[in-house]
Amino acid sequence: MLRSVKVVKKEGKELVKVTIVGTGFVGSTTAFALLIKGLASEIVLIDKDHRKAEGEAMDLRHGTSLAFPVNVYAGDYEQAAGSDIVIITAGVNQKPGETRIDLVNRNAEIFKKIIPKVAQYCAGAVLLVVANPVDILTYITVKLSGFPPAKVIGSGTLLDSSRFRQALSAHCGVDARNVHAYIIGEHGDTEVPLWSLTNIGGVSIEEFCLLSDKGCTRPEKKKIFDEVKNAGYDIISRKEATYYGIGLALTRIIEAVVRDENSILTVSSLLQGQYGVYDVCLSLPSVVNRNGISRVLELPLVIEERQAFRESAAAMKEVLAKVNLGEAVVSSYK
Repeated sequence: MLRSVKVVKKEGKELVKVTIVGTGFVGSTTAFALLIKGLASEIVLIDKDHRKAEGEAMDLRHGTSLAFPVNVYAGDYEQAAGSDIVIITAGVNQKPGETRIDLVNRNAEIFKKIIPKVAQYCAGAVLLVVANPVDILTYITVKLSGFPPAKVIGSGTLLDSSRFRQALSAHCGVDARNVHAYIIGEHGDTEVPLWSLTNIGGVSIEEFCLLSDKGCTRPEKKKIFDEVKNAGYDIISRKEATYYGIGLALTRIIEAVVRDENSILTVSSLLQGQYGVYDVCLSLPSVVNRNGISRVLELPLVIEERQAFRESAAAMKEVLAKVNLGEAVVSSYK
């Protein structure tokens, strides 16, 4: 049975402890977003550069009187004990011209050091993996932690889906919040747009474009999707890193966990037969609540989308076959 997130109430308020491993751009931006939203009562920052973590914690604490009461401090894995959620952003950054998959071996070695420590002190936590390649590292986290797969969540294609909605919003001239669209599969080059299920206000994208005199041809769809798929590369080529969008995406996942929302989010998790895919982490619309992922949905995809999803899975398995986890793997769930 999955252990629920531990929630302590004080004066009618729910107290939640979040640990962030890695205080680079993504980690610090996520901590800032959590502070603004008031989702955590305690935030622990862990980094191999402890002084950097201390500086980030000090900077964040100085704003608590202007936002929400949050105890933010730098610590080590011992101080992470009792965390409800552990966000793992640590890893080397993607360089201009480098794919997310190019990062796999370097970040796998880093995770071999981090995950056992997290598992030792945070046995009841939901683990949220962010570092790239996120699908590969989510799988590695499942194997190294011994946690139930439902308790290990990768940020996956939640940001890609948001980028997709924003691009469609700009194309169609409507609020992005009224656009319903998913990207599934890998967070990367083999990701799959679900055009067959994309709708605006309950109207299919093709019908909406026809009614509003907007183009929806195959070339226009390809242009929109290419913009989405290459967004990370485009940002990195200009400013060397992406962090605002993913920081908000992580905050959305944490919100779904902390508030037990049963929200449907495109996050990465260990697949166990969905569309005939096993033993690989990829993104599908999933119900996220206080226990982590309670259900992975299988939507009625068209044949081309199913095939593209399976090809994405095959590409990830090919990469995983080259990753050596050795004796670090924990075979049973805690």
